[in-house]
Formats: sequence, structure tokens, C-alpha cells
Amino acid sequence: MTVQSDASMDISALLERGGVFYNIGGNSVSEVLGNLVEAISLPPSLTQDQLKKAVIEREELMPTAVGNGIALPHPRSPLLSDVKNQFITIAFLQRAIDWKALDGRPVQTLILIVSATPKTHLWTLSRISFLCQQETFRDLLEQRASKEELIAAIRTAEVAWK
Repeated sequence: MTVQSDASMDISALLERGGVFYNIGGNSVSEVLGNLVEAISLPPSLTQDQLKKAVIEREELMPTAVGNGIALPHPRSPLLSDVKNQFITIAFLQRAIDWKALDGRPVQTLILIVSATPKTHLWTLSRISFLCQQETFRDLLEQRASKEELIAAIRTAEVAWK
């Protein structure tokens, strides 16, 4: 699979599919993840219960907080069979949650990654990790930017990657 040449696999396209959500509530990691999963429109092949269970189990193994108030929750193993159903969802939390981040900062932004194969998962994770290291992108997350602003910033980065 040549992920890089497939425009439907661009991070911006994955975010368009998954959406951006604001004020996701909850007082714990599992509550927040459960509330987020309930807000998302999932492909028919994936149930809310499957996704909730998978992301909570993954968090119990090791927290996905990457620092700067950001966590990258994801299932440990792919849950989708069709790459066209993959998505990324950005969620801004109602209140920051202790996510056991190495930098000690509570998490206020989630970027949920749901992939169909380990290869596309790693490809997606590497690009999101890169974005999260960029101060301008982190500023957009801290400002709780609109979906359109986030996608525009991601598209700018994608041009440089090609």
C-alpha cells in the first residue's frame, strides 16, 4: 500500500471524515473517551462499544498523552477492514483531565486515530506527532480552532510532505 500517494489518506481528509468536537465532558479518561465515542458517527462495520472498549484498553496499557495538553488515543489493533473508513477526530475537552502525561500537564485536546492497518496507523501517527510538535498547530489546538482552520493548517503541512 502506497499510503503517501493516496489523497484519501491525507491527514486533512481523515479529519474531514472524523470531525472536530467541542466541550466533550467527563471526569476521567474512560468517561471522556466514552463520551467522545458516543459523539462520533462511526462506519457501519464498527460499533460504539467496540471502539470504546478498544481505546480504553489501550489507555490502560499505557497513557497516550504526548505532552502539551494533547493525547492521541487509538485502538491497539486495527478495528476497520476498509481503509476508506479510517478517520481522525479532534476533540476539545470541557475540562482538562490528568492523563499521566510525562510533562505533567493535564490533557485538554484529544486526537483519536482509527485505522484499518498497522501501516496506515503508523503513517498517520507519525504525521500527527509531527504536527503536534509544531507551535503554530499547537496554538490552533489551544485556541480550539474551527474545523476549517485546523484542516487548512494540516493541508499546508501536507504540501510540504509531498
